[in-house]
Amino acid sequence: MRLTIFSPSGVVPDGLALQRALARLHELGFDARRDRAALARRQRFAGSDEERLAAIHRVADDAPDVAMSTRGGYGLTRLLDAIAWKKLGRSVERGTRWVGLSDFTALQLGLLAHTGAGSWAGPCATEGFGRTEAAGGVDDVTAACFAEAMRGELEAVGFRTDKGFDGLEVRGTLWGSNLAMLCSLLGTPHLPAVRGGVLFLEDVNEHPYRIERMLLQLLQAGVLGAQKAVVLGQFDAWTPSPLDRGYGLKAMVAHLRSKTRVPILTGLPFGHIPTKVTLPVGRRVTLAVQGQQAFIGWA
Repeated sequence: MRLTIFSPSGVVPDGLALQRALARLHELGFDARRDRAALARRQRFAGSDEERLAAIHRVADDAPDVAMSTRGGYGLTRLLDAIAWKKLGRSVERGTRWVGLSDFTALQLGLLAHTGAGSWAGPCATEGFGRTEAAGGVDDVTAACFAEAMRGELEAVGFRTDKGFDGLEVRGTLWGSNLAMLCSLLGTPHLPAVRGGVLFLEDVNEHPYRIERMLLQLLQAGVLGAQKAVVLGQFDAWTPSPLDRGYGLKAMVAHLRSKTRVPILTGLPFGHIPTKVTLPVGRRVTLAVQGQQAFIGWA
């Protein structure tokens, strides 16, 4: 499978990480190559807005089997009004699987909103495949899940969730990913109007009160209430405050559950963490819970 790594957002700070990612993706059986502007630099961005937009369109025209973002960061919000969405949609029709997370959520949701085309929430190149061995190397579960998803072999993922949802079974469009990016799209034409969906969310470096504030924004905007279920991934790398006095992620989730009848599950292994699953954004899925074991499956 042809796999192209490109940089639509933040600058790649370590070119060696990208080289390691290419080598490891080759070992997984991919014909992995980098876009010619993948290591471009302009302030904190991977090149100017024009360079990054051109890279997105270049990849779409080439239509590799897999189009993988180098990393997240920030930058896609600047490009959303200029992206040729129909061009990206045609690449999906030709078989391209667009993959990434974090800032890449903006492209994924814009693609779904403008064309109805799906993509994949999964590892970016440098954080998923570019770490040194001393820093942990490549996580076996992440690599296997990604490879199976790209080959069309992955049909479900499972995870352990909280008590109280035994017997739950809902069907709907799976969508979401990074919470901050999703909130940034509210009120824009780039947010898909998904009703009766399964919304999954994650974030990094956000204190629970900030996560709560964003989730309440989605609730008050009518987004959460329109879903059949909300599945929370990992919210890591935040710093407790002496003012918290028992307030944390569990307290935040409990408060949200008191404000809506929509089931809010936790435990999805997805986010800015070494071990993560790969998920089909825009695909119709079934979410089912047996005891504390939850499954997200798709055909």
